[in-house]
Amino acid sequence: MKTNIKSIILKSLKAQDVAYQEKIQTLWSGYGEIARYKVIGASQTSVVLKHVKLPDEKNHPRGWNTDISHQRKIKSYQVESAWYQEFAQKCNDTCRVPECYTVEKSDTEFFILLEDLDNAGYPVRKQTVNIKDMKVCLKWLANFHSIFLTEEKQNPYADRLWPIGTYWHLDTRPDELAALDDVALKSAASKINKILNQCRFQTLVHGDAKLANFCFSEDCHSVAAVDFQYVGGGCGMKDVAYFISSCLYEEDCERFEKELLDYYFSELEKSLLNLQSVNFQQLEKEWRLMHSYAWTDFHRFIKGWSPGHWKIHGYSEGIAREVIASLKAQEK
Repeated sequence: MKTNIKSIILKSLKAQDVAYQEKIQTLWSGYGEIARYKVIGASQTSVVLKHVKLPDEKNHPRGWNTDISHQRKIKSYQVESAWYQEFAQKCNDTCRVPECYTVEKSDTEFFILLEDLDNAGYPVRKQTVNIKDMKVCLKWLANFHSIFLTEEKQNPYADRLWPIGTYWHLDTRPDELAALDDVALKSAASKINKILNQCRFQTLVHGDAKLANFCFSEDCHSVAAVDFQYVGGGCGMKDVAYFISSCLYEEDCERFEKELLDYYFSELEKSLLNLQSVNFQQLEKEWRLMHSYAWTDFHRFIKGWSPGHWKIHGYSEGIAREVIASLKAQEK
């Protein structure tokens, strides 16, 4: 264990000793690792450290070794640091996130020391889910979105987080747009992006709300979420559409779409009961319409980024065609 890592953990937790326990995962494109450490002599028996070390050579697994990609990743770790330092405390047990003990950074490294969610009661990771499991995650998203909901034209989170959340949004993905060979979708991309960004109701979106970023409790009745590199302003449907697409194959997307959306909005309404200023009927009307736009927006990215990806299927193509046709009709 490097001395600086040990000293960071000892100082933050006022512990007697610390030992490297295991690597949880390597960060995308070789930008460091997430590891678990055993702690002695503190109230925590273990912690998780996200250690980002910017590489000398960029090594993207799908070949996107550009300066744009590198700068986006640096920004993402700056955003995640700000999230844990300034915003995560607003979350509660209905949208559980790990407690952050400290954040330290230099020009080439980030250290984000976090609560070990396994010890906190969220030890289950799932690679496949049923509809009941999905609803648990959608409930988390509904409560998360309600906490940060705003109707302000100027995004109040823009200074410290991503002005536009999600890792695939158009402004940060010019390479993937250039590679897209779907002419109709390519020409509609900026309009779709503008419509999503100009929603009356905005919130913070998680930005990477895939199944892998949810940690389940033992009974699978609740979840905590991790990985806030792409948290920022946006329509909540971006998270919802992306999450559903990360869980279901083509035939089940169409089969369960209505049930899952209905559940999300029922939970969103419950979580907004104390916010008398929010007109939920208008919010629901706007965001239901935005679901197809959000789905198409991600579909645009995935077709340019990885044309053979399993998420590119008839259901997504159908939604995209409907959205493009709607945009053309609006122009007449």
